[in-house]
Amino acid sequence: MEQHYKLFRVRELADGDEDFITTLAEAFLEEVPEDAERLKKAVAEKDYYNAYQAAHKMKPTIDLFELGVLNVLIEVQDWGKFEKRDMDISAQLAIVISAVDHAVAEIKSDFNL
Repeated sequence: MEQHYKLFRVRELADGDEDFITTLAEAFLEEVPEDAERLKKAVAEKDYYNAYQAAHKMKPTIDLFELGVLNVLIEVQDWGKFEKRDMDISAQLAIVISAVDHAVAEIKSDFNL
């Protein structure tokens, strides 16, 4: 439990409301994998605008659940935002996707979702 994500800030936000914590976990599972897929597709297609949009949308949730890859996600976001055509962002993308995949599996297990 909580190896690939942390609930400290989620619990702080929920102020002890376990139902709200579960709702946030469900929202994570609904939104983040979909955004991660959009991000992967955008990077593969060098679609800078959608890469920026997807990464930007993921930031608050990645930060709230403390996946430990916020700075790497910001690198991917900035690659899209500033259209860094001379930069290979695939290594950073792989780190973010791996963290998301691990957190998704663990949250599903921890919350029986």
